[in-house]
Order: sequence, then structure tokens, then C-alpha cells
Amino acid sequence: MKKVSVILLCLMMVVSLFAMGGCGSSTPPASNTQPTGTEPAATEAAGGEGGLKAIAKEDLVVGFVYIGDIKDGGYNEGHDKGRLALEAEGIKCFYKENVPESSECETAIRELIDLGCNVIYTTSFGHMDSTLAVAKDFPEIYFGHATGYKTADNMCTYMGKVEQARYLTGIVAGMKTESNKIGYVMAMPYAECIRGANAFTLGVRSVNPEATVEVMLVNSWTDVATAKQCAIELLNKGCDIIAQHHDATTPQLAAQDAGAFCVGYNVATPDVAPKAYLTSAMFNWSKFYVDNVHSIIDGTWGPHTYWEGLDAGWVAIDELSDLCPEGAQAKVDEVQKAIIDGSFNIFGGEIKNQKGEVQATDMTDEEVWNMEWFVEGVIANLS
Repeated sequence: MKKVSVILLCLMMVVSLFAMGGCGSSTPPASNTQPTGTEPAATEAAGGEGGLKAIAKEDLVVGFVYIGDIKDGGYNEGHDKGRLALEAEGIKCFYKENVPESSECETAIRELIDLGCNVIYTTSFGHMDSTLAVAKDFPEIYFGHATGYKTADNMCTYMGKVEQARYLTGIVAGMKTESNKIGYVMAMPYAECIRGANAFTLGVRSVNPEATVEVMLVNSWTDVATAKQCAIELLNKGCDIIAQHHDATTPQLAAQDAGAFCVGYNVATPDVAPKAYLTSAMFNWSKFYVDNVHSIIDGTWGPHTYWEGLDAGWVAIDELSDLCPEGAQAKVDEVQKAIIDGSFNIFGGEIKNQKGEVQATDMTDEEVWNMEWFVEGVIANLS
């Protein structure tokens, strides 16, 4: 495995390419289902804002494209819970799993359309351009893409503000650590991952200003072996807690094997590493999928971008395990309430960079969405 200093040397270049990718700069999903970009096409009768016709529930066929295995105990399983929620309502669904971020995604989408799907959801950032290309070929079909920023008259995007939940898990980790060294296994050098690591670190240092968070990059969402190796290297450096922004649960297993602790991601995983598990930052994708499909049925769907958080029930922190420190639950409850009622913004006030310099103040959604720099307390070299 490459040394972290070498890997992260490439981080700034790749993140910059991400920020410049596509048509112009990326823009954040607007909260509260606000449309972005150009005005949507004229509304047809009972067809919502995208110009598409409403589809009766009995005629709906929904297809899902996953980058990994639906039993991964993480990101893909979380999305698949949304499919199961739709099937529980009697809606017919198909899915394709282990679809890489390549031309294979476009093939998978077209195969789902051949199966009769009239609604398609793709779930990984690298699926974005394939989804957009097929959406242009099938203007009568509804499309949704998770984690991206490109839309069309028949394509929406969606993402949960999981950084809010990450901040809360950071509070737990900051109160738990004894070495004041916390490791963070990060899948890809995307702004999504950077703002997540930043939110976690801000949470850690809100209760423990002496603690640091060291990031190691996997450069893959699905490489379970390298994710575990990253965790092992961080543990060997003295980290006593491992957090993650990766789809695999292997970093949690590495923490347990080393007698350390872990913070999970995507879904609740207390049974994966029961001797190490503290809590998880989780998505509730079912909330989006059920609501979005019902907007297709009732004719209110639009080509919006969606970015919702704790207050909308899109993200959550898992129950704290018995391994969590005394007082952690009360502190998490206090801060969570403040985030939900709007009295606290995790990226509010002065936000310092790794050098301890004020980099931003009261960050806007756009600034948060496009973060290309780490906050004070993160150990990761971008220069």
C-alpha cells in the first residue's frame, strides 16, 4: 500500500478535477426540494414540474443500480432498504448490484429499462454521467442520481446531510479517545468525503480540542482489503478509534482485532464488531425513495436537487453502545436538538484550516458542498 503522504499528495489535484467536472462548477443540492439550474420544462397535466406524466402505482416499475453488494453491511445495503420499502408497498422493483463507475453503468441502466423500469435510481457518484446520458435518450422515464450534482428535465439528484450525523459521532469519539489520536478511513478524494471528515473532526474537537483525526485514502468505494489495511496502519500509529467514510465494514473489524474502538457508517452495524462498536452515522434512504416515488404517482415530481438532514429524517446517529463514555448521550442529544431546531450550524462561525488560519466564516451550503480543504485537527497532506 502506498504511504499516506504519497496518496494524499494527489488529493488536491483530483478534488480540483471533481470540482471542475461536467458542465461548469458543481452546485450543491438545495434543501427543501428547491429546483436548481435552468427552469424545468413546462408541466403537463398531472405530470409535475419535469414535464413527465404521472404513473399509477400499479404501473410503476422501479430499477436500482448499486456500486456494490446489497449485503455489504453499509452503503449499498442502506440504499437497498429503500427498495425493500417500496416493495413493501406493492411496487415492483428490479436491481443491479456490483456495477462499477464505468460504461457498465450505462449498460446496467439500459438492461433495467428493457425489463420495463420506468423509474431508475443510480447510487454512486461515478454513475452520474452514465445516468445523464441514458436520461437524455429516454425523456419519458424518471431518473434519480445519488450524491451527484447534474440534473435534467427527467433527472433529479439526492443526498443526505450525513455530515450532521458525523459531527455527532465525532462528539462520541472525542469523548472516548485516550490517545487523542483518531483514525479515519476515507474512500475517495471527493468533496463529499472531505466535508464528512471535516464535520467529524469538528465534532471531535468541540469536546476534545487536543485530539487529532488522521485520514488515510483507499481510492475505492469497494476495496475491502485496502480499507482494512488503512485501518491497521492507523492503529499502528497509535489511533485508538477508527472512523470511516467507506462502504466496507472491515475497518471496524480491524479496530476490534486491535482492541480499539470504531465508528461505523451508512447503517447500524453493532453486530459486526460488538467489542469495538460505539455508534454509526447513518442514512435513511427509504425516506427519500418512498417520498420521491409517491411524488411520481401524485404528479408533483420535479427535476429537483435534494439535500436534507436530521430535521427531515434523512440521516441519523445510531444508538450509542454501552462502550460509549459517560455523558456522551446527553451531549449528543443536546447538539442534535440544536441542529434540528436551527440554533446550531456545524459549519457556522469561524472555521480554521489545518494551519490554524480562518478559512471561512458561516459557510454557505455551496461552500460546504464544494469543500476542498481540511479543517484544523485533520492530519492529511494536500501540498
